[in-house]
Amino acid sequence: MRFASLGSGSQGNALVVEAGSTRVLLDCGFSTRLVTSKLAKLGLAPENLTAILVTHEHSDHMAGVFSLARRYRLRVYLTHGTHAAALRGKTTLSECRIIDGHAAFAIENLEIQPFPVPHDAREPVQYRFGDGCHCLGVLTDTGSITPHIVDVLGACDALVLECNHDPGMLSVSRYPMVLKERIGGRYGHLANEQAAGFLRQIDFSRLQHLVAAHLSQENNRPQLAVKALATALTCSDDWIGVADQSEGFAWRALM
Repeated sequence: MRFASLGSGSQGNALVVEAGSTRVLLDCGFSTRLVTSKLAKLGLAPENLTAILVTHEHSDHMAGVFSLARRYRLRVYLTHGTHAAALRGKTTLSECRIIDGHAAFAIENLEIQPFPVPHDAREPVQYRFGDGCHCLGVLTDTGSITPHIVDVLGACDALVLECNHDPGMLSVSRYPMVLKERIGGRYGHLANEQAAGFLRQIDFSRLQHLVAAHLSQENNRPQLAVKALATALTCSDDWIGVADQSEGFAWRALM
């Protein structure tokens, strides 16, 4: 099992998870042309994808989903709320599959557990992926940590974890106050220390990879996110990965 990011941040998000011949794309906030270019850097083409999973309807996660799915006849998995919010006058896809945000399902070689998160969207979820031997947890776009999140992601082999902002930087940023309150609120995005606090609540003894994701280019710095996570794990800073907005990160394997 392995995973890689095509890019992570407010300008677009997409993550590839692979188990054997099964390859799913988690979110697609990029154009079909750009996704094709980014996949090529990983040695893949859109035709190699099995399906697309969606976390929520915000454009940095879903802008390219329907166009990519239509062109390459890919099945799309998303909650009822996300589907309803994403349509907004658009024609739905026959390949859409509505999922229960609490019910596990399988796509070929991948076992997938969606779980709800507090975010300002219609019915947002995040996902845990497993291949029967290892599991990857993905947690971004949540304003707070719930007991259920801790339960679902309590013992993963890899985590892609949101470190969106530094509260001090956010407080003095040029953002309008309403946006600052949204980002820093219960239904916004995780701050560095919130992500670190989550790590302190789980069993991280199996972790092979930890990647900080969805960093704000305006209100955070990679070194701040890395330091917060490394302190929580009592590990060296260079063990923590960072998902870049333009490049994401290369393949990481679970052994």
